[in-house]
Amino acid sequence: MRDFLPKEKGTRNHLLAKIIGSYAAHGFQEIETPALEAIERLSSGDGGDNEKLAFRVLKRGEELEQAIGSGADALSDLGLRYDLTVPLTRYYATNFSKLPKVFKAIQVGPVWRAERPQKGRYRQFVQCDIDIIGDDSNFSEIELLNASLNALSAIGIGDARVRINHRKLLTDSISSLGVDSSQHAKAMITIDKLDKIGIEGVALEMKERFGEEVASATSSWLASMSAGLQIPSELMEIFTALEILHPGKLRFDPTLVRGMGYYTGTIFEIEHPESGSSIGGGGRYDGMVGKWLGANVPAVGISIGFERVAELVSESATSLKSLVIVFDHENQAAALATQAEAITAGYLVRLEITPKKLNVVLDSLKEQGFQEFALLEDPQSGFKRLNIKPIS
Repeated sequence: MRDFLPKEKGTRNHLLAKIIGSYAAHGFQEIETPALEAIERLSSGDGGDNEKLAFRVLKRGEELEQAIGSGADALSDLGLRYDLTVPLTRYYATNFSKLPKVFKAIQVGPVWRAERPQKGRYRQFVQCDIDIIGDDSNFSEIELLNASLNALSAIGIGDARVRINHRKLLTDSISSLGVDSSQHAKAMITIDKLDKIGIEGVALEMKERFGEEVASATSSWLASMSAGLQIPSELMEIFTALEILHPGKLRFDPTLVRGMGYYTGTIFEIEHPESGSSIGGGGRYDGMVGKWLGANVPAVGISIGFERVAELVSESATSLKSLVIVFDHENQAAALATQAEAITAGYLVRLEITPKKLNVVLDSLKEQGFQEFALLEDPQSGFKRLNIKPIS
């Protein structure tokens, strides 16, 4: 969990505003959910390994005293959300009567996981989600992928690509390897390591879990992926539409797993050539809303991993015009009026009473992200007559 200096925070706010603005331009509406959810929802079995990483919150007062001695599970009733999908499904079940029949949601905010901190992996991080609830057609997937690729382009990431698969195709493939349906989850965990341990490593682990025959079939299956793959009928409509809007950005990957247990159909992952990990992903989770609502509702969503995206964006792409206006104390009114004009012109403006050592102050402000400065020498001059210079 990190602190952010003013320059970093300004950059992050700028990127988030662009992402949210791009999503909103595509007709999605922003909502907000609490950081805390009932522990039963966060441990319902749909969150995969992330459920093990949930931060639990102790009961309070008499409830805690009564729970002490009843075991660890009885001590907590709430937890910090580990993603934004579980809260969204609860939100929809609570508010569905007030929402459109097909609900297109934006949800941006921090989530928490008890990870082992490392580069690109934190215990508190921001996710940028869009979801469509109430539509079971492939057009929802098309909208989500189009809006996400456009949002990434809006912040200067135009070379992202999307791998796409379908959970039914994946489970059919695993069954064809000779793995019983009751063991599919274990097989998925192994296959999901392909990028890290390669075909030989996956085959070895499959041999340890399921035997020589399954391992041999797995090796043959994975080796066949190097050849040209035909796009399956389940995904053809998505590929056809996105090829027009974003040529060459989608790739069918029969080995794509996605770790969450709640996925029921199409799954996708966003990758970037300069990132060692995915920068986003999602999929269809048609069975999840019904757990809280009592009636099944189709749903699909995608998330941009903001921390990884922020590391890819160049500083020039996130910089805002920023100006320091230096003025004498007796010219306060003129300085405020000039600041207002500069703000109207699109600047972020800091006023600074003339210091004893101007260079020292400007050097410090440059470290905080301010790029230019001007001396308000004539109180009557106004913004347009300022001699604006770069802070060198």
